[in-house]
Amino acid sequence: MTIQTKHNFGAGPCILPASVLEQAAEAVKNWDNSGLSILEVSHRSPKFEEVVVKTEALVRELLEVPEDYAVLFLQGGASTQFSMIPQNFLQKHQKAAYTDAGLFGEKSIKEAKYFGEVEVVGSSAGEGYSRIPEMGTITKDTAYFHCTSNNTIEGTEMFSFPELDIPLICDMSSDIFSRVIPIDQFDLVYAGAQKNMGPAGMTLVLVKNELLDTVKHPVPSMSDYRIYRDNQSMFNTPPVYSIFVAMLNMQWLKSRGGVAQIEKENIAKAALLYAEIDRNPLFYGMAVKEHRSRVNICFKMYDQAKEEDFLSFATERGMVGIKGYRTAGGFRASLYNALQIDSVKALVGCMQDYEKQHGNN
Repeated sequence: MTIQTKHNFGAGPCILPASVLEQAAEAVKNWDNSGLSILEVSHRSPKFEEVVVKTEALVRELLEVPEDYAVLFLQGGASTQFSMIPQNFLQKHQKAAYTDAGLFGEKSIKEAKYFGEVEVVGSSAGEGYSRIPEMGTITKDTAYFHCTSNNTIEGTEMFSFPELDIPLICDMSSDIFSRVIPIDQFDLVYAGAQKNMGPAGMTLVLVKNELLDTVKHPVPSMSDYRIYRDNQSMFNTPPVYSIFVAMLNMQWLKSRGGVAQIEKENIAKAALLYAEIDRNPLFYGMAVKEHRSRVNICFKMYDQAKEEDFLSFATERGMVGIKGYRTAGGFRASLYNALQIDSVKALVGCMQDYEKQHGNN
């Protein structure tokens, strides 16, 4: 029986390289000929401590993280950072500035309001989140500025960041490791693992030690970045398997030429799909062109009554995960690092075939 080729455009957890999956699967059965599964080894064992050291070194190398930044592997997903950040850096007498560019920006704003005043200095909600909003004035007494570099649901991406006299904090969950970004421009960067790093369960935080040193008020232990830094991310049991697979995935990325090389491939993949969306009379892009994400390509059909039929058409041809987020509708093709350009060509072929069969109906 022939197994149909699947093209995984899922937004997260997302596609991983085949070689990484093979290594990860073998480690579940017998890790490094130890006779034990990676799932049952102690996180305090020398072998796993070596994994943490290697993973941190790969993060620093691939992202060019300066030495004065802490590299933390936390739990709880990026959503937990929505509350951890204001717990650490925002007090009741202070205010923080946020941009509202999508659903996850909304959620981060909601959580921050539990800890202090939040000023929304830019929002594109009134435009259906089809663009990155213009940023308003931020005063120097603001505790920090928070933004989201790539909006997974709405398909928009920031290609430049403000230069500020206050700490700059960014949620990079869906485009980290997909393009070259100057980490030293930011005071704190965070990202859930389930896009370009590995399986769900781990959250990466890169934070300036200088920023951590400004925290003088009591913070609950499980929310205190300083405690994780001082315990090499092992204050409690860390997400062992997620860190291990992230290490494998970063080794794969390094073998492919690193972030600069994968960015070139990602640009080519996105250009190919956007060219078809713009050419094909049945489809249109949801984001304004200058803010289109290279990672999450969101599009709809002019005749929305045909969308379910096209989804079935594409699914029958091996396309997986292209249905748009429930609040956005339409379609979303996520082009994470491990997705090959042949999969993008396959999706483009589906769109062209559907046009030939249904374009005049």
